[in-house]
Amino acid sequence: QLGKLLIECSAFFLISFSSQICTVAHVTAKKMPTLHRHEEEKFFINAEGRKEPVPSIHDPPTMELSVVVPSYNEEDRLPLMMDEALDYLEKRQKRDPSFTYEVIVVNDGSKDQTTKVAMEYCKKYGSDKVRVLSLVKNRGKGGAVRMGIFSSRGKKILMADADGATKFADIEKVEEGLKNLRPWPNQMAISCGSRAHLEKDSIAKRSYFRTLLMYGFHFLVWFLCVKDIRDTQCGFKLLTRQAALRTFSILHIERWAFDVELLYIAQRLKIPIAEVAVNWTEIEGSKLVPFWSWLQMGRDLLFIRLRYMTGAWQLETRKCN
Repeated sequence: QLGKLLIECSAFFLISFSSQICTVAHVTAKKMPTLHRHEEEKFFINAEGRKEPVPSIHDPPTMELSVVVPSYNEEDRLPLMMDEALDYLEKRQKRDPSFTYEVIVVNDGSKDQTTKVAMEYCKKYGSDKVRVLSLVKNRGKGGAVRMGIFSSRGKKILMADADGATKFADIEKVEEGLKNLRPWPNQMAISCGSRAHLEKDSIAKRSYFRTLLMYGFHFLVWFLCVKDIRDTQCGFKLLTRQAALRTFSILHIERWAFDVELLYIAQRLKIPIAEVAVNWTEIEGSKLVPFWSWLQMGRDLLFIRLRYMTGAWQLETRKCN
């Protein structure tokens, strides 16, 4: 009798606790994503120092490729990434003059000289190829990527981290992954760079605590949100213009877990996703604080699932203003 009572009490407690969590997730949810642009964010400074209005992702594309680089206090790491990326892109354009590109550095409210460093590349290559979009305040990596994507002109849009951890030439691998998904339903497809093949080597270099956190995070991603992608967090992702517009118009999470929501949305919308192995090297200077950032990400993962499940978040799109 006592055992049965304990089981019943435990079940009641779990149901009650789960209901409370669902209620909190639903009540505290902002129903629509934050798509508003500050007045200053509607312009960029060109190579001559003049203001120009940013284009819109709702406009027809005029470039083959847009590269969006979210940057927060990246004055030290950005030059290595930009040198490698632009060297590759310029050589590719010389081989194929029909290939056109732009690199959009999104300064996410940095407190260092990130804008100054990025503007040097704008002056060197011209503002048709390199643009710097400065956000009034820090939005988080996901928010910065969205603002860059919404200001892009490319048929395809690549997210690339400012640290240059992924070899830029590996874009050809993710492009091949995108190509292999054809035909694209409604012109939508996503190809993700992946470090999953490097996991054994990375574990050998990590502490037990960080390894435990990593496995815990992977389990939560698989259990709550995304089952078919082994590495959701690699910052090297290539999207068709329509896939970028559709997914980022819905996206709510603006910080570290935004990649997971992005892929969760894509799966719900039945957008095909490829996962492609890329070369990756850990670069010092990460903004990720292991314990607290992972705790925040764990909370975000739970809320992603619960808020879509309870209808607090909808798969609806609206226009950025």
